[in-house]
Amino acid sequence: MSESHMAREVAEIPEAAARFLDRSRIAVVAAAAALRRKDPELFASVARGSSDHAATYLKYAIELEAGLPVASVGPSIASIYHRPLRLKGAACIGISQSGRSPDIVEMMRSAGEGGALTIAITNFADSPMAQASAHCLPLQAGEEKSVAATKTYINSVLAGLALLAEWREDEGLRRAVTALPEAFAKAVALDWEPLSARLSRANSAFVLGRGPGFAAANEAALKFKETCGIHAEAYSAAEVLHGPAAIVQAGFPVLALGVEDAALPQLCATAARLAAQGADVFVTGADIDGATRLPSVEGLHPIVAPLVMMAGFYAFIEKLARRRGFDPDTPPHLRKVTETV
Repeated sequence: MSESHMAREVAEIPEAAARFLDRSRIAVVAAAAALRRKDPELFASVARGSSDHAATYLKYAIELEAGLPVASVGPSIASIYHRPLRLKGAACIGISQSGRSPDIVEMMRSAGEGGALTIAITNFADSPMAQASAHCLPLQAGEEKSVAATKTYINSVLAGLALLAEWREDEGLRRAVTALPEAFAKAVALDWEPLSARLSRANSAFVLGRGPGFAAANEAALKFKETCGIHAEAYSAAEVLHGPAAIVQAGFPVLALGVEDAALPQLCATAARLAAQGADVFVTGADIDGATRLPSVEGLHPIVAPLVMMAGFYAFIEKLARRRGFDPDTPPHLRKVTETV
């Protein structure tokens, strides 16, 4: 089988990230200055699919770094229910690879009319969503042919983290963001063969994380579904113990996405408990009795670490899809651009 579009696009992640940092810097600086002038009391996000997982990642990043609450707004509030929202003291980030879905566009327009400072993150700077927003951070990812988003997801989160670092004038995060292309290059070369072998015939799995790692878990679970036909569910490593752990029997596969942050001890405790129940647990970031440790890029800023891990996950999931007999470029019943109302 020839190399898939998805494989090529995963390999392009380091280059695409570097291109964003170079070509969209002026847009990031302008939007950050607008945020400092606005001094928002809260953030709203508008997105669907992988873009919504990027928004969830930024929710945790903004709450952890800036101490401001971030709420996900359902696009149907504007497009279906036509209900204006009072967002005078807010900033609103819309994320869409195409920038064309009517419901996302309408919600961003409505947010601006409601008083929010609106910022579009999209691969198309001339898209309707970009035109409906006060600022646009062009992803500079290049064409993405595979239905499954990879480099556009990575650059969407990268755009938000670059904006956060510039807005807060956080030198540590600025350095971490600048170093991401190199970290991505290391991540896409990692080998998760033990997990691939276990999931080659699996029907279901859990993916666990905390904080930004939970956002990564949501994206990973989606990719298991759309590229591999595996019914994967994402859970917080705390939430999984409130009921879902009841179905974890002997041999049930669990991927725990651990990074070096304050949540790692609790995630490890959950992973160890599930391993004791008989689960086949695979974990990053720590050694756990009864679990298999997967390699990861170490020594990263905790806010960027889960994003680097996702670059490696994308390389893994593309190989797993082909191992299971799927074409990762064309998942059944899906299209690259989904326009909802």
